[in-house]
Amino acid sequence: MGKIRRALISVSDKREISSFARRLADFNVEIISTGGTARTLIESGLTITEISDFTGFPEMLDGRVKTLHPKVHGGLLGIRDNPEHRRQMNEYGIKPIDMVVVNLYPFEKTINKSDCTLEEAIENIDIGGPAMLRSAAKNFKEVVVITDPDDYQLVADEMERLDGDVSAETRYILAMKVFQHTSRYDSIISRYLESRVWSRESKFPQILTLQFEKEQDLRYGENPHQRAAFYREFNVKEPCVATARQLQGKELSFNNILDANSALELVKEFAETSAVIIKHNNPCGVARAERLVEAYRMAREVDPVSAFGGVIAFNHIVDAETAKEITSTFVEVVIAPGFTEESIEIFKSKKDIRLLDIGAEIKGESQGVDMKKVVGGLIYQDRDLGKIEDIKALRVVTRRTPTDSEYRAMELAWKVCKHVKSNAIVYSNPDVVVGIGAGQMSRVDSAKIGIMKARFPVKGTVIASDAFFPFRDSIDAASEAGVTAIIQPGGSLRDEEVIHAADEHGMAMVFTGMRHFRH
Repeated sequence: MGKIRRALISVSDKREISSFARRLADFNVEIISTGGTARTLIESGLTITEISDFTGFPEMLDGRVKTLHPKVHGGLLGIRDNPEHRRQMNEYGIKPIDMVVVNLYPFEKTINKSDCTLEEAIENIDIGGPAMLRSAAKNFKEVVVITDPDDYQLVADEMERLDGDVSAETRYILAMKVFQHTSRYDSIISRYLESRVWSRESKFPQILTLQFEKEQDLRYGENPHQRAAFYREFNVKEPCVATARQLQGKELSFNNILDANSALELVKEFAETSAVIIKHNNPCGVARAERLVEAYRMAREVDPVSAFGGVIAFNHIVDAETAKEITSTFVEVVIAPGFTEESIEIFKSKKDIRLLDIGAEIKGESQGVDMKKVVGGLIYQDRDLGKIEDIKALRVVTRRTPTDSEYRAMELAWKVCKHVKSNAIVYSNPDVVVGIGAGQMSRVDSAKIGIMKARFPVKGTVIASDAFFPFRDSIDAASEAGVTAIIQPGGSLRDEEVIHAADEHGMAMVFTGMRHFRH
């Protein structure tokens, strides 16, 4: 290592590049530059050496070839204390390059444009940039390599302290960031190119490359003996836990994140003012009302024992009245599109409550995939975004058609059922869930547990089932409890038997034709 004497700068993202180059010039660093970057630096009053003058070879082929030259890569890869390397560099007039500042053509930004063509995408695949970054990063003991403008200040300050040098630790970290960056860049390109042929064979790529950025280290995982970290996707546009801003409270735990995600995804189902309470990744209270505080009170009353220490999600901004109600008991997390200033002041009295602001109104289409890790592999699928647009358009399979009130209750129960662990049975009236049977090995046990858990009257409710009823026993149990209507996917070999049971009890039943297993 030693003082930085020569730097090559070629950037697409020109943020702060002139001020950083000026600091390099203060250390008498010779600056070599290319194309648009050279023009930017010259216009800033800096003296630079153009790449064609440095290599003795012109930029050509519309800029496709400018840094792919032995004088560039020899200057980056030459080991300074290797006598044979020094001899060859002297023989061929190769000058050492001590710093590379490069960021790449904006391929990702380009392909995100709605009118991007294949030709435009191809022209934004950077070749010389990744080659220089990799050469410099491989030789990090000799060459400082910077690809992130956020690192300019760090490097410049370190050069101030070390009389123009950069520490071995910083060089190593910067090199590591380069390979992370180029790996992601290549994965985006391969994913884009392969996406153009998915429709011909399969939606899913043959080689799956995943890139996530670490958001935070967690205190521990699902249990205290497990280590864990939270990663987020790049360029997430949908309101979600990964992009939420924590306003107060203790650090999120592994289980907090899972429960907050489940709560938010369920409350996204509703347009009306709604509240959702999650405990151990299952809903234990869901309600809708004209006022947020009323929705929360009703949701909490569904199962107040389970709601204690739960995670709450709202689809509207949390006001002071709702905040007072929440702080009257113990909760872990509140996630919402926002909080009024008055509500934040109230929450300060319970400083351990984690407040997550998703910072945006819940609207628009959700998208993306769902992944589940298994030992030795990964299951990759579409997210379950299936919705019923018109509840009254579903096929009525019984003699009796549901009433308007039953249809409204079915719509609520079906949305909640989608987010309950299988086997799932949900009892509901038009505005509040009454009982939830979750995660049982048999559907009839889920039906019985839903009744057992109910605090509101079950008589007059409807039930939703996440999958078909294999036998009539659940129908008989529901009728005995006073259920009047059922919404279920249908598709059982014994559908006729189940429909006959509903007719016997004077119940209405509709088939969705859509299953919502959640394992």
